[in-house]
Amino acid sequence: MAAPALNQHVPQPPAFDADALNAFVGRMLGDLGALTNSVLTHIGDQLGFYKILASEGPMTADALATRARALPRLVREWLSAQAAQGYVSYDEKGDKFSLSAAQGMVFADEGSPVYMAGFFDIARGLFDDVPKLLNAFRTDGKLAWHEHNNCLFCGTRRVFQPAYNHHLLAEWLPALDGVVEKLERGASVADVGCGHGASTIIMAKAFPNSRFHGFDYHPHSVEAARAAAQAERLGDRIAFEVSTAKALPARGYDLVCFFDCLHDMGDPVGAGKRVREALAPDGTWMVVEPFASDSLQGNLTPVGAVFYAASTLVCTPASLSQEVGLALGAQAGEARLASVIREAGFGSVRRAAETPFNMVLEARP
Repeated sequence: MAAPALNQHVPQPPAFDADALNAFVGRMLGDLGALTNSVLTHIGDQLGFYKILASEGPMTADALATRARALPRLVREWLSAQAAQGYVSYDEKGDKFSLSAAQGMVFADEGSPVYMAGFFDIARGLFDDVPKLLNAFRTDGKLAWHEHNNCLFCGTRRVFQPAYNHHLLAEWLPALDGVVEKLERGASVADVGCGHGASTIIMAKAFPNSRFHGFDYHPHSVEAARAAAQAERLGDRIAFEVSTAKALPARGYDLVCFFDCLHDMGDPVGAGKRVREALAPDGTWMVVEPFASDSLQGNLTPVGAVFYAASTLVCTPASLSQEVGLALGAQAGEARLASVIREAGFGSVRRAAETPFNMVLEARP
């Protein structure tokens, strides 16, 4: 009998496309560079490196270290890593580093519509939360908002603030039927899930005849909102209270706002029903949510990658930690959101405005 071939039972490697593999490995190297530089970006933001580079122009590593009162050797290495990643510009001739206009808008200019430094606060906090997230994956999926690292809370304000600054007054409120006119005359407004009060304060400053009430279930965020409002000297035109959405006081509001929070709620239908009870008969519910298609395929984009990751790490565990635990997620899409709003008792729901990152839904009884 002939002996069997030595390789008869040896698994053969699957055929693969070498070009596709090289392309994917190249992409992974880019992602790994971005991942490791995310820590450095947070450090540079905290130490003021970006603002110094933006305000003082090209400078050597030693000059930046002196200006920022940091160790020159580490500053040199930080700049080198950031230049390799494309986050900082490098001039070999003068051995100087600088920020291009685009880099400055993203990392240094807090008034820019594309300021993104807050994302790195969030990333820093989420790495600390990994043990809690592992437990959520292995058990019941629950991780409440207040159980996260504190970096999440301040980072969230910094992430959302640019959109509110540039779109809330110029586009979102004017897109609602008759709302700006009410605010100019004098209206009662509730901002539910207000966090640190960024959106509430923007509206209060713009409409001095109206009264604004911010609500959040997270006491530390409410304290931060109160301090921010006091710094703006808005007096009794604005107030912040600790409250869940389902406990919203029924005060006949002309406008109720939910900024990027409906999908985080365990019982968004119940929250909507409470909004319906708290509104004036001709009131408006404005629901601002992350932009999303109604299909997974439509959300397989760079923006979708960010929102799905945030949803996995923050939004969905937060919803699962509450009663009902509907877990809409940050990419629920307009159709699913509109269904929830209608189930809460609203007869009219329409998309009033959108940006690459947000959609604005207007709901009326």
